[in-house]
Amino acid sequence: MAGTRYGDAPTVGVDIGGTKVAAGVVAPDGRVLARLRTETPGRSKSPRVVEDTIVSVVEELRAEAPVRAVGVGAAGFVDERRATVLFAPHLSWREEPLREALSRRLGLPVVVENDANAAAWAEVRTGAAQGVDDVVVVNLGTGIGGAVVLGGRLYRGRHGLAGEFGHMTVVPGGHRCECGNRGCWEQYASGNALTREARELVLAESPVAEALHQAVGGDVRRITGPLVSELAGKGDRACTELIRDMGEWLGLGLANLAAAFDPELFVVGGGVSEVGELLLEPARAAFARSLTGRGYRPEARVVAAALGNEAGLVGAADLARHAFPPSEA
Repeated sequence: MAGTRYGDAPTVGVDIGGTKVAAGVVAPDGRVLARLRTETPGRSKSPRVVEDTIVSVVEELRAEAPVRAVGVGAAGFVDERRATVLFAPHLSWREEPLREALSRRLGLPVVVENDANAAAWAEVRTGAAQGVDDVVVVNLGTGIGGAVVLGGRLYRGRHGLAGEFGHMTVVPGGHRCECGNRGCWEQYASGNALTREARELVLAESPVAEALHQAVGGDVRRITGPLVSELAGKGDRACTELIRDMGEWLGLGLANLAAAFDPELFVVGGGVSEVGELLLEPARAAFARSLTGRGYRPEARVVAAALGNEAGLVGAADLARHAFPPSEA
């Protein structure tokens, strides 16, 4: 890579979720040149343990190719300077100065971004939202991550905390959420919600859940969102209904977001969205049915994300590339 212009050199993107750390060396055109994946240390582990994990994967990737900067997408609140993780619900970070710590240990410039913002940026740059300036991205995983792009730029809010759509209250006094409130959107339209509803159906000994019951041998602890999605994809009626119910909750939330942001496009990503039209068709119907001023306004399109599980690391790498222009080399 000797002689390559600073602006064209690859960067490393790291995506830290509640269960996994995915990292990769990413070229300027978004291609992932090398990949690594490992488990995320539990929230009981110290911040230093999580930091060690990030340093380890970046160092291993640096052995594959020289890189010039690192972008980290973290599942949590990241301050407006993109330096400190204020709070991470699934990790032990509290007011953690992550950018400074990683930059010191790696000897590379580092930018820290909310993981949903990073994934959204990747979809805008090289995915389903290319050429669209006003986009809302909703990622359905363990919870709900969200991000807003307005005028072609990420909208982070005054304190860097915009896009926490999963914690909009949709059912006052509803299911308890990890955030401390009740009735949050992600309690009705996420992987955790899908798992909870499927387990309740089996525990109720509903005859419509026979296939689900057999798949786990009656042990509801083995029921997961991916299992429900798999059975729905094979045509199981109960699991299909659970996915459709979740799609309706998704559409309701999207209508609320349309009232707030009036985007041209909604992009739905995350692991739960991999069932495709089984989820998106009822979501679009509920969206159209719940939209404020329906019939008298343009209706945003709702499409599936294009980049899958690599969106977070690709976006984090691209944000790092743009955060440190060639003049800073």
